[in-house]
Formats: sequence, C-alpha cells, structure tokens
Amino acid sequence: MARIPKETVDQIIHHADIVEVVGDFVSLKRKGQNMWACCPFHHEKSPSFSVAPAKGLYKCFGCGKAGGVVQFIMDIEGTSYVEALKYLAKKYGIDVQEEEKTPEQQLAQNEKDSQFIVSNWAKDHYHKLLQDNEEGQSIGWSYLRQRGLNQATIKTFELGYSLDQWDDLLKSATAAGFELKYLEKTGLVIRREDDNGQDTGRRYDRFRGRVMFPIHNVSGRVIGFGARTLKPNDKTAKYLNSPESEIYHKSDVLYGLYQARQPIRSEELCYLVEGYLDVLSLHQGGIKNVVASSGTSLTDGQIRLIKRYTDNVTVLYDGDAAGIRASLRGIDMLLEGGLNVRVVLFPDGDDPDSYIRKVGDQRFKEHLEGASQDFIQFKTDLVSREAAQDPVKKAEAIRDVLQSISKVPDPIKRQVFLQQTSQAFGIDEQVLITEYNKLVRNASQKAAGGQNSSGSGAAGSASGYSGNQQVSGGGGGQRPAPRPMSPEEEAEALMYGASPEDLMGGGGDLQNLTREELEPVPDVLEQCEREVVRLLLLYSPQPLAPEVSVAQYLLEQLEGTGFKTGIYADLLHLCRQELEQGRWPEVRTLIQHGRSDIRALVAELATEKYELSPNWTTHQIHVPRELDLLQTACDNAILRLNKVNVERELAVRLEALRHPTDEATMMENLQTIHLLKQMDNQLAGMLGTVIPRAAM
Repeated sequence: MARIPKETVDQIIHHADIVEVVGDFVSLKRKGQNMWACCPFHHEKSPSFSVAPAKGLYKCFGCGKAGGVVQFIMDIEGTSYVEALKYLAKKYGIDVQEEEKTPEQQLAQNEKDSQFIVSNWAKDHYHKLLQDNEEGQSIGWSYLRQRGLNQATIKTFELGYSLDQWDDLLKSATAAGFELKYLEKTGLVIRREDDNGQDTGRRYDRFRGRVMFPIHNVSGRVIGFGARTLKPNDKTAKYLNSPESEIYHKSDVLYGLYQARQPIRSEELCYLVEGYLDVLSLHQGGIKNVVASSGTSLTDGQIRLIKRYTDNVTVLYDGDAAGIRASLRGIDMLLEGGLNVRVVLFPDGDDPDSYIRKVGDQRFKEHLEGASQDFIQFKTDLVSREAAQDPVKKAEAIRDVLQSISKVPDPIKRQVFLQQTSQAFGIDEQVLITEYNKLVRNASQKAAGGQNSSGSGAAGSASGYSGNQQVSGGGGGQRPAPRPMSPEEEAEALMYGASPEDLMGGGGDLQNLTREELEPVPDVLEQCEREVVRLLLLYSPQPLAPEVSVAQYLLEQLEGTGFKTGIYADLLHLCRQELEQGRWPEVRTLIQHGRSDIRALVAELATEKYELSPNWTTHQIHVPRELDLLQTACDNAILRLNKVNVERELAVRLEALRHPTDEATMMENLQTIHLLKQMDNQLAGMLGTVIPRAAM
C-alpha cells in the first residue's frame, strides 16, 4: 500500500473541518456545543448522530459508529485509510506526493494504474458506441430499451456496446496510444495461440457484438466487464465476463454495489439478486439497494462486502426449484457471516427483472413486503414439503435445517430458530437440541482432524462446545453456586489451618465444585484502566496545582504500574509519547491514528451523549461539572486502580497457599497476604468504601 508522508497527513487533518465534511452527506443542526443529524449509517427517525467540532469527531449513539474525519470518509465511502486521505486532500486542494517506493513497488503500482486507465477508456469507448454508432443504436440501444431501461439508468450504470468486429477495440486502443500488454492483462484483447500453445502473433477482441455492463469497485473505478450476446442462435455463452486480473477478482465484487452503497446504508437492507438486468430494472423501479452476484456462487469476500454496509440481506429468487436448491449453500454462508437473511420468491417463470416489468414498480414493492420470510422458516417449509410423509426423508430434512441453524453465530437467534423448527416439524425441542449439539460436535471434531473424539461437552450442555455453538434446553436441576468467600475470609481461614476443600462450603456436593464452575466475579481492572486513560485523554493540560497538570499528576502516580489491558496500555503509551514530544495528547490527534481500534476507543472515550441543559445556568443553579472536580476524579481513579491491583495480587497469593510448598515459602506468602490486606483496607478507607469498626 502506498504511503503518504506524515507531514502531508498532518496537513490534511489540520485543514479538514469535520462539520464541513460530514455536512456534505447529512444535514447537521446545532444543539448545545455539538451538531446533530439522523445517522447516515442506519435508518432512524430521531437524530442520534453527533458531531463534536471542538474534538473533531463524530459518534452515533444508535449504531455505535464513531471516529474522526478520516474514519468518517472510510465509513461513508467504504474506502481504505489512504483513499480517505486522498479524498480529503482533493476536497481541500492539498497536493499528495506519496513517499518513494522501491522499484518493484513502483512497477506493481504502475501496472495496476495502467489497467485501471485502459479499463476506464474501454468503458467510455463502449458507451460512446452504444449512443453514437449506427450498429450500437440499432442493436445495443434497441435491446436495452426493449428490456424497459431508460436513458438515466443506462447513463448511471455506464452501459455500452461492443461492435461485431474482430478488432474494433484493439485498433481504437492502439490508435489512442495504449500498450498491447495492458489490453491483454485486462482481458479486453485475446492473443491467438496454435495447437501447441505457441503465440501466433494475432490478437482479437474478447467482446464482440455484445451489450456491455461495466463492473465497478466500491470506489467507482471500472475493473472489468460483463457482456451479453445479442446474436440469435449464437453458440457462444450468453454472458461473458472479464477474466481474473490484477484489478478484477470476481469473488470480491458485487455488481451494482458502487451505486447501491448509500441506499443500502439508509434502508438498512441489501437485496441480493443474480443478474445484471435484475439490478438495473429494480434500480430503475426505485429499489436502489440491490446488488448481484453476477451468476456466480456467493463467496466469503462478497459476504464481507455486504456486511460493511448492512447486517440485513433479502435474497430474491425466481420460482425455479432446482435453482433454489443450488443456492441454499450460499445462504448458509450468509448466515455464517452473521447476516440476517430473508427470502422472497417469485412465481414460476419469473425473475426479479421480468416480474417488475410485468406488474410495475408499486406492485413489485408490495410483493417484496408481503412475500418476504425468514430464511430458516423458508428452508423448513421447503424441505418439509419435499419430505412429505416419508419418515427417512423427514429426518434428513430436519438435519438439513439444523445444519443451517448451526451457521448462525448469535446464540439467542439459534435458540429461537430451534423453537420454530420444533413447531414446524412437530418434534420435541429437546430432541432437536440433542441432535443439533451432536452435529456441532461432529463438525468440530472433523475440523480438528478427529482429535478429542471423546469430547468433554455432553449434548445439550450449556458449557459451550465448539466456540459456544452448543445450546442448552434449559430446565432446572442446576446446583446454586455458593457465595464466594472474600479475600479476607479466605486468608483468615487458611492461616488457621483450613484446607482448600473446607473453603468450598463445608462438605456435600459443593466440595466437588471447581473454581471454574463458580460464577465468575467481574474483573473491574479493565474499567479502572479505562477511567485513568479517559481522564488523561480529555484533561491532560488542565491544572490541578501550580505547575502540575492532570497529565503530569496521573503519569507520576502511574510510575511503575503497568496496564494489563492491551488497548489501554497502548493508548497510555501513545499519550506518553505525545508528552515526550512536547505536545498534549489531544483527541483531535489520536482520533486519526492508523489503528482502527485506537480510533474507535478514542471516539468512545471522548463522546458524551448528553449535555448539561443551559436552563440550570438560567435559573442560577450551579451544577458541578467533572472539570470542577478534577482532583477528586484523578485521586479516585488512581486509588481504585491501585485497590484492584492489590486485590489481584492478594488472590494470587491466596491461590499459592492452596498448593503444597515448604514452610518458609508459606510463611512468606502469609506475611505478604497480611500486608496486602492492610493495604487493601487502607485504600478502601481512602475511597470511603468501608465502615470503620468504631462506628459499627
């Protein structure tokens, strides 16, 4: 990936006004210190999308999207970090000089750029032939109008026509100065070989006498073509696509996605069809959130593309039973990708293109609403009809549905689907759960090469076999977990000779419980580290005392204390780096960091959903703000962090006493435990979380 010099990146970020950039896509209205709008990333009726001009960031309190000005362009345009920077540089007239690449890198970039350029030229060439050439008008244009497409749709998707000649494109491209090798690399031109595979020196156009459908990437650049022959009784394939190239990988492309990105986001739904004309007809009919797999089987790359814009997919099927059966695996992949999948069927003999032309836009939309059904329910109905009264086929049909349910990553959805399947087939839900868990366990063992074949998780277990994919049938019979002893109680019991078994509850069934089977106590260390980082990020330059800032105070208190949570340790390190270089760690700077998790965390820490109403000031009522109580906030944050670290060390020492050791080591542990208890009590007293014995 090309690198942009840091000086240029800083210049872009400095000039990019987040209100101005976001305002190009949504209508912002001021409320308090921030600007608000309905979120461009999901459908909502009341604004929950906030832009903070002073901090240079945005945050949606509905869908959770957040970041700085570069991240916004990445999210809204579906581009990479570098492409987003280039977008902003172009908007603000900043010249981007990329850092010098190695000769190999430069050559590879030149090769790709040349293929993009020749593909774009070919698109313009085909489009011009469709509009201005006699053959293009009489054959290509006539066909498209016959299919009900208007000029606006033809222009939006940049459709074209290739002349029915062997070398029209070849001659025109050569005359325009394009090198033959790039025409071959993009598949626009084919070299003829003899029977032995030797180059004969002859070249000819791949596409001849066909309507041309340019294929765009998410940035709008032409990367390949689909083409439909218009010759009657043609022995060649009806549709012909560009071959794989350095710029075109069909498994990572969805036809129409470039035009459908924003509608998919705003509608929170993607319609998935099969062919080019399906996309064109639906788009023209007002259904713009539609893409096509272009006749290929769905791939993981295409599913990831959809998920960048929405979690909801509705697959539009024609009424052909064989075609539906062949597509079921692809829908299982959609489920596995975490998407919510629905299905719409059309009458036999109709596909989305033919049906919308037959019934019109309004009735087509009504059909989408009325005929849409959840995929699991659809598949259950389909396979149960096929099984009819045959018990063997019915059993196989049930397993088929369970296989699809096993692809769903959300455990709550899986449970709901199992309940629905139980009702549909009239079979006990617990039986389904048992069979489901068996399928999951077998699949896990197969993936692991047959290892752990004995398995530890029984069917129906709630313990979570194979990544928590197993489900529990619920019901009673579970033993209540005992109240865990406090560290003080454990230390006292151990010092007076109690065994670890005694600490488990004094006999009976509870003696057989392991520590892992007890309900886990929430680890508050992460929250304590988060609070320290938040204060450091938001208030670094604020004074606590003469010549003592929040940053100086917190970092001095943290001397020798290492953070355990990776993301907070990294952000703390970045704050230290900024201070060492003579800068305060600011939200505006760190929100542009190259790591997406850092950007997301900074946005989250720096954004507040609610603002103090000005009415308090109007009525002369003073409400303390965090800024007025910074010393207390910093003290409490450090004290809580220290207390949690002491409690963790105390737990480690207590655990060490559970294992046989020499007397000297045991005594050392007991002394350390005593000191840690004193420290813990002292910290609790400073925080006001204990009641002095004298008051009891």
